[in-house]
This record gives sequence, C-alpha cells and structure tokens, in this order.
Amino acid sequence: MQIGREQLSVGVIGGGIGGLGAALSLLQAGFDVHVYERARALSEVGAGIQVSPNASRVLHGLGLGDDLARMGVRPLAFHQRRWDDGRTLLRAPLGDVMVDAFGFPHYQTHRADLLATLVGALPAERLHVGHRFRSLSDHGDRVEVEFDNGAIADVDVLVGADGIHSDVRAALFGPADPVFTGCAAYRGLVPAERLRHLELEVTAQIWMGPGAHFVHYFVQQRKLVNFVAIFDQDDWTRESWTDRGEVADALAAFEGWHPQVQSIIGAVDETFVWALFHRPPLARWSSGRVTLLGDACHPMLPFMAQGAAQGLEDGATLTACLEHDAPDVPAALRRYEALRLPRASRIQAMSTENKTRFHLPDGPEQRQRDQRMEGGSTDFALKAVEWIYSHDARHPEPAPVRA
Repeated sequence: MQIGREQLSVGVIGGGIGGLGAALSLLQAGFDVHVYERARALSEVGAGIQVSPNASRVLHGLGLGDDLARMGVRPLAFHQRRWDDGRTLLRAPLGDVMVDAFGFPHYQTHRADLLATLVGALPAERLHVGHRFRSLSDHGDRVEVEFDNGAIADVDVLVGADGIHSDVRAALFGPADPVFTGCAAYRGLVPAERLRHLELEVTAQIWMGPGAHFVHYFVQQRKLVNFVAIFDQDDWTRESWTDRGEVADALAAFEGWHPQVQSIIGAVDETFVWALFHRPPLARWSSGRVTLLGDACHPMLPFMAQGAAQGLEDGATLTACLEHDAPDVPAALRRYEALRLPRASRIQAMSTENKTRFHLPDGPEQRQRDQRMEGGSTDFALKAVEWIYSHDARHPEPAPVRA
C-alpha cells in the first residue's frame, strides 16, 4: 500500500529555529511530524537575530506575521562604517524598501523571542524534550531512531536539524570536527535607556576595522540594544564554546575604536565570549530516507546574517519536495538536496569571505574595499542581495535530480 502525505511520518532531530520551522511547515502541509530535542527545556542564547525578507516570507507563510511584527524591530538601513572616525561606507535601505522590493519586511529580533514563538505554534504533543539522539537504522521502507533515554521512533523520513555538532550528520557521513575560523566574539544586550545619550538610529550598524568588526542594533521593541564584537584570535583553548567574558577585556579588544562602540560595550552588565567554528560545504546532505537541515549541513559564519534564514528556507523547501514526490521519500530528498545545496553553499562561502573583507587592515586593500562599497556593489547593497532576499523557498524553481 502506498503511503500518502497524510500518513507520511517525519522525525526532526533538534528543536532549534530551523528544526521547529521545518516541523511547522511539514505540519501545515499535512505530514505527521514530531520534533525530538536533547535538552529538557528549549532555550536560546541572549542574542539578537536578523530576519531578512527571505526568512520573514517563510514565517508569514506559517501564520506568524503578526508575532513577528509584535516582537521585531524594523530597521531603516544597514549602516556600514569605519572603525575609528565613523565615516559611512555603505548605507543600504531597509524599512519599507524591503517590503516594496521583496513583499516582506526585514526584522531584528531576540533569538529567544523567535524560538518561543515557534514553540508556541507547534502542538505540545509533537515536541519531545529530553530525547538525545543515539543511532539510526535506515531499513529502506522506514527509519528506526534510538534515543539515549531508551525511546525508539519509527518514521518514514528523518531530518537532522541538530546543529554544527550534528550527531545525525556523523551517523550518515562519519565524524568530523568543525574548524576554528580564527575569530572569537563578545556579545551582549544593553538596556536602550542607558544609551539614550548616543541617539542611536534604528539601523543595523556594522563597524569595520583592522582585525575586527562590531555590530549593534535594537531588539525587543527597541528596549534593548544587541551587540556582537568579533575579533581575530590565533587559537581557542577553552573547553566551552561560550563562556562569560570580562567587559574590560572586550573594551581592550576594541581600544581606539569610535566612542560609540566603546560606549555600547561599556554599558553592558555582562558579556559572553565564544569561538566561531565552521565546516566546509558537504558534497551531500541526504542518504536514503535521512537528510540534514540548517547548521547540521551548512553552518554559517554570521557575516551575511543568513544562518537562521537558510535553516528556515531548508524547512520550507523540504516540505515542498515531500509534497511533490510523496510517497517516494528518497526522490524527494534528492530533489531537496539538489535545490538547496548549491544556494546554501554559495551563501556559506560568501559569509566566510566576508570575514576577511570585514577585517582588512588599513591600507591599499581596505581603500579599494571602501571604494567598492561606496559604489553599492558589495554585501548588503540592495542589488547585491536581491538574489538572496527575493527567494521563495516555499515554491522553489525546478532543479535537476540525480537518479
């Protein structure tokens, strides 16, 4: 007996933004989907996130447009500046320009708020916490999943959305350690009232300097200012990926930078420091009835603000492919991979390249970069990102599928 869409069961390993977004897309399309999360409670780091139009399009399609509008801030522009004198290098409009150009807004929001919204939209009985993935067995007609707590799930499709350390990826393609990028970052959230004297614009400001860059923007209805301060680091010896940092160390790392940068760092109560790791693009994401999604297959550096957006795109396209090819799950996953892998790999590579471009020392290369930015041909300029922001992951273009 052939299995129709309504009977097709999908297990999603990982309850992050990508995994939950995929589950909601699949559920909306009529699939029987369950999410399995290793933690006993879902939580996110205290950090901001950019929700560009390609991502807000997906979230609006899930019925979360009003939630986004309530919790998000719509910035007026991406404002890229010199590290020392604050000179504008590029000011790319956002606000209503994004809606006019792409049909959906660009938001800045708190990661925890977005995660809570996704959790709230998923029926409680479909989220299983305290389920750490142990192993999988693809039997050809189904996948058996075993968890550390002894639970076993039988599903028609298994999706690994379990992050850069993905155990599902390791089960499919073997273990491999992520690579340290040579960058570390401080992050923090500052009550906006403490920075009132700076008269900050409602923009995402990106300050670029030798060996470092600094990003800040409003979140939570402009009540908080989120910042990320990324700097070159020779190695990383800490056992934890994220540790409590010292505000004095963060200030020292950006000594000599514009007073606005120093003021924002100095106003924070606490800061956290973490290393940036990545993986080279995978040649494949799928095997049989198992596939990967988000950071499990394309972890991205935060230099294009596309990590979560690409995970949300993955979930929408995966749903479209399963709708198109059900009940032939392997064919659907091949189609999904053919559609998503080239795009995600390209954005992943661009994000990696921006690490070098953002951190150029003052000199001839830096001056050439600044001239290109003033010409509107790089990175966040509207014409440069149109192919990213205009993409509709729910209705992907046909792609060749290997047999």
